[in-house]
Amino acid sequence: MPVLLPEKQDSGRFRSEEHLKKRVEITGVFKKGRTVGCSGIKLFFLANELSNNRIVITFTRKYGNAVQRNRRRRLVREAYRLMKGGLKTGYDLVFLIYPRTERPPSKQRAEFSETAVQLKILFKKAGMIRQEE
Repeated sequence: MPVLLPEKQDSGRFRSEEHLKKRVEITGVFKKGRTVGCSGIKLFFLANELSNNRIVITFTRKYGNAVQRNRRRRLVREAYRLMKGGLKTGYDLVFLIYPRTERPPSKQRAEFSETAVQLKILFKKAGMIRQEE
């Protein structure tokens, strides 16, 4: 009896064309793009005339150690991956993450639900959430 496999779906992985890699492009977003922010994260965005969004996640110099930065990067990437279907396309996005000042240092560990809420706030402020028709 043959095994029925589901139709190939988007695996959710970030394809190469979804990454913003070149230093010139990243600095261009910082210089020419618009900015929105909430506590602990800022979003710089600029139209790119492509059919998809490209992202990069970066940190201020004072943001924790490598373990903390990598955890936060994974949380932001996963929250973005789950939201990207409901966003407008054609933008270069730079997420700048910095330490939050209102939390004591022992409570700095970021959680996924908090990260998802932060991204939703940023995208709403930026006007990037697609309207349901």
